Amino acid sequence: MFDSFTPQLLELFATSLGETLLMVGLSGAIGALLGLPLGVYLHLSSRGGVLEHLTLNRLVGTTVNAVRSTPFIILLVAIIPFTRLVTGSSIGTAAAVVPLTLAAAPFIARLIETALREVDHGLVEAALAMGASTRQIVFKVLLPEALPGIVAALTITLVSLTGYSAMAGAIGGGGLGDLGIRYGYQRFLPEVMAAVVLVLIVFVQVVQSAGDALVRRLSHK
Repeated sequence: MFDSFTPQLLELFATSLGETLLMVGLSGAIGALLGLPLGVYLHLSSRGGVLEHLTLNRLVGTTVNAVRSTPFIILLVAIIPFTRLVTGSSIGTAAAVVPLTLAAAPFIARLIETALREVDHGLVEAALAMGASTRQIVFKVLLPEALPGIVAALTITLVSLTGYSAMAGAIGGGGLGDLGIRYGYQRFLPEVMAAVVLVLIVFVQVVQSAGDALVRRLSHK
């Protein structure tokens, strides 16, 4: 069974793992940079929020929901022209980061909005009574109080991106998904497919366990 794991294939396996880590890490980081302020704005502009603006809130919320409701494989194909414009190519690891980021940002935004809703509104009212600015409310009250929920949201996002990155391999996105399809499926090497699945399971377990541990630590502070 393990005869097919030649040194060349093992080297390719290591390279593919590195590509998956790069895709997930980079798209998760950029998605967080985009999704965090988006989620904060959705919370602030909602009914009863510090910056209440229901029209803009509905507009932004509808856009976020539209992207979130689009199946990733369709999003992957639909934005190929944009991906090619940004990266100069529609295949490869760098190209896969673009749709992964676009999928992650609205997902993170909604999770961040949910985490901020859990913050006691009395704290915000107290800060407003003391003359705190919107910036101070966000960085001194909302984000610190919602930090455990934010970490949990980012953990969920990284786990989801792991599955999406494997899906990106279906159109030449690189990573473990591409390896599993080219060798496990197209070359009829089920042991390679099984190894890819096992590595992805271990990776997800590590990410989830680390995220849960960090959430527990932050919650006890």
